[in-house]
Amino acid sequence: MWGCIDTKPCFCYNYGNKLTGAPTSLKLGSDFLEVGAPQLTMLNKKQLVEIGFTEKEASVYLALLEMGPSTVSEIGRQAKINRTTGYDIVEMLCSKGLANALGEGSIKKYTAENPEKIITFSQNKFQEAQGQLEASKKLLPELRSIFQKTEKPKVKFYEGREEMKQAFEETLTAKETIVAYGSEAMDEVLPEYTDKYIKLRVAKGIHAKGIVPNTIGIQKFISKNKEQLRETRSVPANKLDIDIEMDIFDNKVIIASWKENLAILIESQKIADAQKKIFELAWEGAGKYQGKK
Repeated sequence: MWGCIDTKPCFCYNYGNKLTGAPTSLKLGSDFLEVGAPQLTMLNKKQLVEIGFTEKEASVYLALLEMGPSTVSEIGRQAKINRTTGYDIVEMLCSKGLANALGEGSIKKYTAENPEKIITFSQNKFQEAQGQLEASKKLLPELRSIFQKTEKPKVKFYEGREEMKQAFEETLTAKETIVAYGSEAMDEVLPEYTDKYIKLRVAKGIHAKGIVPNTIGIQKFISKNKEQLRETRSVPANKLDIDIEMDIFDNKVIIASWKENLAILIESQKIADAQKKIFELAWEGAGKYQGKK
């Protein structure tokens, strides 16, 4: 409805916004000045997108609310989209229970359903998302099996002591006993971190099994084997004179050269399985040296 305030010049207000009852435009001669309400429409559109509408669905839905029963052409002009797109979106809104078709035949009009239907719309989206989540969980094992068949080894390098700590903490994700070849190097380079790491591993209930050189430094660790969830076999130091540590668990192998400030993480089921078998052979062989210096 247009109402003139004065005749020369003519100032007119458009009271077309049914959402707010506020003027949507001010007319001065042939010029229009948009005020207030368009900003609210933009805000509403943004809010609708946030709850699951597409940009165009939000535009059409707001047009339906503002205009009342209207043809697709009228809705398209208001929402600034073409007629074909408008028809598809209106039908989509109808299928979601947010709009309704009036009449039959060549000229059909559409109107918005009560805005309270937005709650039902959101509930349906939530239920749909829950269904997708459950379906994803059921599908995950099969996807993992396919992924593992085609998976290529992943190799990552860690440089510097802080990054090496990050690499070593990968072992705290182990789902099985960690098997390892060890030395005193880690304790010599990062003595305070060694104690912290062992406490974290024990707290997670992760067991360790290692072949180590029989040195004075190593013996203090062996004395705490039981409380630190560890089993070791020590061999003469000249048989295992190394400054690195190798940890094998799950599908991962970590090689840490503490004195060179470098760690390598290899993620490969085949490589990990091969290293576990080699370790078991070494473990068996270490038995004959147990405790010898």
